[in-house]
Amino acid sequence: MFESLGDRLQSAVKKIRGYGKITEDNISEVTREIRLALLEADVNYKVVKEFIANVKEKALGEEVAKSLKPGEMFVKIVKDELVSLLGGEKADLYVDGNPSILMLVGLQGAGKTTMIGKLGLMLRKKYNKKPLLVACDVYRPAAIEQLKQIGRELNIEVYDEGKNDPVLIAKNAINYAKENKFNYVLLDTAGRLHIDEALMDELNNINTDVKPDEILLVVDSMTGQDAINVIEGFNNTLPLTGAILTKLDGDTRGGAALSIRHLTNIPIKFVGVSEKMDGIEPFYPERIATRILGMGDIMTMLEKAEEVIDQDEAMKTAKKLEQGKFDLEDFLSQLKQIKKLGPLENIIKMLPGVPKELKNVKVDPKDMAHIEAIILSMTPYERRHPEVLKATRKLRIAKGSGRSVEEVNRLLKQFEEMRKMIKQFKNGNFKMPF
Repeated sequence: MFESLGDRLQSAVKKIRGYGKITEDNISEVTREIRLALLEADVNYKVVKEFIANVKEKALGEEVAKSLKPGEMFVKIVKDELVSLLGGEKADLYVDGNPSILMLVGLQGAGKTTMIGKLGLMLRKKYNKKPLLVACDVYRPAAIEQLKQIGRELNIEVYDEGKNDPVLIAKNAINYAKENKFNYVLLDTAGRLHIDEALMDELNNINTDVKPDEILLVVDSMTGQDAINVIEGFNNTLPLTGAILTKLDGDTRGGAALSIRHLTNIPIKFVGVSEKMDGIEPFYPERIATRILGMGDIMTMLEKAEEVIDQDEAMKTAKKLEQGKFDLEDFLSQLKQIKKLGPLENIIKMLPGVPKELKNVKVDPKDMAHIEAIILSMTPYERRHPEVLKATRKLRIAKGSGRSVEEVNRLLKQFEEMRKMIKQFKNGNFKMPF
């Protein structure tokens, strides 16, 4: 998410961290680099101009001049301006209706139907709602079947009336939801390759007759500046309550996210971060800003960990660590828990202060699978007492896991180094390696 923009901005602000004084001369090069980074990320030029003006004005202000660490103050100013640009506060989803009605709109190909499923799953897991998915896209071939397939996968009911009038489908679905005690209705509407009168009339008719609590526009983040035109086109007809950016896990430049709120006053409420059905995150402006500037995103990582990690298992491991006991069975258990958090490189990117070289390292899921295979090829006794693993046992484990003896040795060496580090932490003797 925003990798190239983040690299450029981090490189720019790093130059000024050690400055003892901020002057117009010594920040001119830095602000020029920030300007170029934002423009290359496809941020609207008006937004860039105002952003740079605000940063310069605050950086040359009295508060920075009196600061003991003006370089760090400058970084804080850039971060605060980014947060402001992204909307300031998190915009929450309306969930208090009976039922609450959410209508998704957008161009064809933006990912509305998949996003309907993601939202339904999130509403059930996070808000304990009973969602109903409604197939109002009666034009795109296989749109109804796609939504039904998503419903079957997630065990969420889908309401459809085939190729009936979308306005009537929406009204009937809401009556059905009330009768069957669904407390959230998600309307999947039709899209087009471009905004046209017929599309907007239909969406406006659904809005007039159904009066949804939320109308969220799904925007493909890869579209750059075109996203602003799309939002303005929809917003001129419909009272949009927010936007959802999809495909932020791709090679997006980030310009749409950094321009939307400022130019349209429409808050970004969610972002799609993977193709999986749980690949959706609330949009927190401050967390996104800290990620862009390489300050990490510990809160999102902790929230994700709370959702997927077995707390009892984690507590059991923590107690063993306190007692100085940590064996290969514990290591395997932790490995399985980490896998639930998603790709390891995504977790690394959320940690503050991680070097660029490490952030760009791709971790092959097969490597973790190989480690699991090696440990599972050991007997329970060997996993609890790795010191008994001599040559003949290692050979048997290598054959059983389909890996080499060298890989078995490498794993045991890494595990032993980890145990030593844990022991140092426990005894309070750990020293930073620099």
